Formats: sequence, C-alpha cells, structure tokens
Amino acid sequence: MSAHDAILDLRERMGRSIIGQEQVVERLLLTLLCNGNLLLEGLPGLAKTRAVKSLAKNLETDFSRIQFTPDLLPADITGSEMYLGETARERFVFQPGPVFANIVLADEVNRAPAKVQAALLEAMEERQITVAKTTHKLPPLFMVMATQNPIEQEGTYPLPEAQMDRFLMHVFISHPDDEAERDVMRLVRGEENSGQKSVADEKAPEADQPIAQSAVFDARAEITAVQIPEPMEDYIVALVAATRRPAEFSEDLARYIQVGVSPRGSIALDKTSRAHAWLRGRDQVTPDDIRAVINDCLRHRIVLSYEAQADGLTTDDVISQVVKLVAVA
Repeated sequence: MSAHDAILDLRERMGRSIIGQEQVVERLLLTLLCNGNLLLEGLPGLAKTRAVKSLAKNLETDFSRIQFTPDLLPADITGSEMYLGETARERFVFQPGPVFANIVLADEVNRAPAKVQAALLEAMEERQITVAKTTHKLPPLFMVMATQNPIEQEGTYPLPEAQMDRFLMHVFISHPDDEAERDVMRLVRGEENSGQKSVADEKAPEADQPIAQSAVFDARAEITAVQIPEPMEDYIVALVAATRRPAEFSEDLARYIQVGVSPRGSIALDKTSRAHAWLRGRDQVTPDDIRAVINDCLRHRIVLSYEAQADGLTTDDVISQVVKLVAVA
C-alpha cells in the first residue's frame, strides 16, 4: 500500500467514528502530515476528544492524555528527577512525563496556569524537554492536540496570542446537521449493543491493524516534493501582507486589524496547502488549496481591534475580507 493510500485509509477509518465532522478529520490529518500541532475549539460534546483518540487508535502510536486543571504543575507534564536513595548506583533518574508520547491530547488546555502551558508549548516548539540541565528528546513522530471550551471562562487561563501562534492550525468544531446527528445516535447505540465495538468496526475487521508510522514519514517526504509555483508563493505573501499593512488594501480592514500575521502564518499556509493538494492526488498547489486552509492557519494569528469587536466581527470575517481584496497574481 502506498503512503497516499494509507493516509486515505486512515481518513476513512476515522470517518466511521467521527460522524458529521469530515473537515475536522481532514485538519487532524493535515496537521499530522505537516509535523505540526493543532488546537481544537468547540462546545462540549462535539467529539473533540473522540477525534484525537480515533487518530491515535488507527495509527501505530503511543498515546497519552493530559487533563489540564488549575493545580497542574509543569513536572506533571514533562516528568521529573526521581531520588533513588544514597545506596543506589545512580541517585537520581529521570521519570518521563506524559508528554513523551507520539500523540499527546492536552484536554482543556486553557484550564492550566501559564507555567504549565509554557512547559507544553516548549515541547511543541523545540521537540525536547530539559530537566535538571539534561535535555531529553521527544519521539520523531510527535504531535500535540489541544482542546479548549469557548464558553467556560471561570477558572481558565486563556492562551496568549504569542503562544497561540505555536499551533499550526486552530480549528473550530460546530454542531453536526440533523442527518449526522441521527447517525451519531445510531453509532453510539451500536457501540453499546456490541460491547463498545461499533457496527462499522464489525464490518471492517482490518481496521484492528493500526497503520504504521512509516506511512506518515513517507507521506511527509512526498509532500515536500509537491510544487508550489511562484505565483502561489506571491499569493500567500500578499494575503499575509494584507493583515500587516491593511491600510494599503482597505480603510475598513485597517480599522479592524490591530496585529497582523507572523511569519509562522505564511509558513503554515505553505505547508498545509501542499499537504491539501497531496491529499487530493495533485503535485502542485492551486489557489483553492490556499483558500481551503487559510482560516484555520490564520484565525489565531490575527489580533482584532476594539472597533472590530464592537462591530461584532470575528477573525473569520476579517480573513474573508482579506481573501476578497487580494487577487491571485
């Protein structure tokens, strides 16, 4: 099986248990293929945690889940030095924390204080942990999937914009439509009736065999070969420039944007648009690939002005204006 077929198979398997959230499944795969980290935001009960667990279940990976709480300490994530006693050959030995896994689910990341968030974000950026002056490398396949609830503000510590920038994509999960809602009920009913084994899994026993990590690394190698023509590079640069120098494009846009996109935004657009094209079997990026991922790549990198918030605008509204104003070269 080729790397492309393996990833498509992974998407199909995840789609069996994540009903009505096809875009979320694809964003999870794009983040995995781009060697990035993902922030999922949505109301309770919209399968944020289930989506991440489904990815880990169907891929040959080590999975760990960290429930973020206000009393969490950095060592609870990174691990710490354990004292073995005076008679031990080595008095201290490093005990790895839950961050030493391939896929790490940081559930309700905005419930932990700044020190804990900083410890996680260091691992995301540097792919290593330093404890007691010793650096410990994280696995080659490493990805953080963080979730947060937008409606519970009491006892939370919102991520600062500079730390949000570390996430490759920021994805919103919405309610499924009526038909998907009915399918969700049937899926859960089937799992309960078959002893936690879904009807879809019974029909597809091959899903019990996780997809090898090598398929992900092979896919990443193929994605690096996807061509992004110079006009598409110029298009990405122009989109990002419109958020930094909005007055050159529109007076209204200048009123609404306080801080524009960082260079991480253009890098994210470059990576994810190539992965998006690869998933569709193409070896070259088109404007549609860039537009398909621009909201998820930029919505957490733009700081709106008070005027925009007063007018009830969201970052998605501003990004839509940017897309309309910037033409393809």
